[in-house]
Amino acid sequence: MTNSTRAVAQAPKTVAYVMSRFPKISETFILYEILELERLGLHVEVFPLIREQTQTIHAEAQAIVERAHYSSFLSLPVLLAQGYWLRKRPLRYLRAWWQALRGNLSTPSFLARTLVLVPQAALFARQMRELGVEHLHAHYATHPALTAYVVRELADIPYSFTAHAHDIYLERPMLDEKIRRAGFVVTISQYNRELLRSLYGDSAAEKTVVIHCGVDPAVFQPQQYLLPSPILTIVCVASYQDYKGHPYLIEACAQLKARGLDFRCLLIGQGEDQPQIEAQIQRLGLSEQVLVLGPQPRDKVKDYVAAADVIVLPSIVTSYGKQEGIPVALMEALASEKPVVATAISGLPELIEHERSGLLVPERDATALADALARLHDDPELGKRLGAAGRETVLREFDLKHNTALLHNLLLQDWSAPAAQARVTEIAALER
Repeated sequence: MTNSTRAVAQAPKTVAYVMSRFPKISETFILYEILELERLGLHVEVFPLIREQTQTIHAEAQAIVERAHYSSFLSLPVLLAQGYWLRKRPLRYLRAWWQALRGNLSTPSFLARTLVLVPQAALFARQMRELGVEHLHAHYATHPALTAYVVRELADIPYSFTAHAHDIYLERPMLDEKIRRAGFVVTISQYNRELLRSLYGDSAAEKTVVIHCGVDPAVFQPQQYLLPSPILTIVCVASYQDYKGHPYLIEACAQLKARGLDFRCLLIGQGEDQPQIEAQIQRLGLSEQVLVLGPQPRDKVKDYVAAADVIVLPSIVTSYGKQEGIPVALMEALASEKPVVATAISGLPELIEHERSGLLVPERDATALADALARLHDDPELGKRLGAAGRETVLREFDLKHNTALLHNLLLQDWSAPAAQARVTEIAALER
């Protein structure tokens, strides 16, 4: 019986998802991937490492929150799980500890987290066994992938993981081992796949499949939300973190004001850099032009995107190497036929072709950013042309349903079989 026949003839395959936090408002791509996998017929059990404390929750996330498997780090179930595995598989339990500690020894912050993660993974392994989980998929190559690694050691549940950005750009404890033990690896850009090749050789790249994150073009559609206005409305949807480059956008806004251009700039997100962002806005006298709106649910974000004349993301590569993957917020903007201005770093050129589907500028260059924004203000037809081409790109390469179907077909395989692991790129190619 083939895997596709199995999905029809038998009960749905049960897959577990592990992620650092849930529900996290800036990680809607995980939420909608889960929902789409369930629509395709998988049964997904969700195991967040931490329950995100937030007042802003996407409506679709609530049902998953109610059935997710949350655990406290020092709870009785966690303690009982240690005894369970010591009785059932003592050598494997001790080996899991040894491998995790040894692999994270050179990275103190990861080592400290490991002391918590291994006991939590032991609980997850027991729960997954009881739930009949057949495969585990983790989002991010750091703590979630380590959790999957330990679960496999204890419960023989094959795993895969998706590598995004900072999880492979910064510290990479055990990454080569996590890749080696995984059934397959997904990453969100060709840029990332080539990085893994440069770090760990062809064998790692051959085990890695590029599946872009995606958006639903039926949800993000072109619309004229407001009547045309001489005021340029700029929207930036990005967490308030250093690698998002907000200071360069704010400086660009100061230049636009000095040039006499009438505009407003809306900053949507949350993060630790909000006080510095607000202070810079005040210092440059931009409090009437630049508004910090904080986190917003998906429907509100859609409204702001619809009202925008241009979507901007001034991301940078930080001094310590943190940078973007391919931001979903830009996919949503392109699907809505909005012109986009972004920086030419990491995987962004895979989404935006300069002068065809958007405008790319050098990172950390506020003047280039201001020039691009002013150009779109002065040439509305350029914005329309870029927006139309941007939607074509999303339909062709960043469609949520199509890309999740690729992952779904990979998850249907039996990754406990060595033959399947050897054929990962062949299997992925056949599904495209």
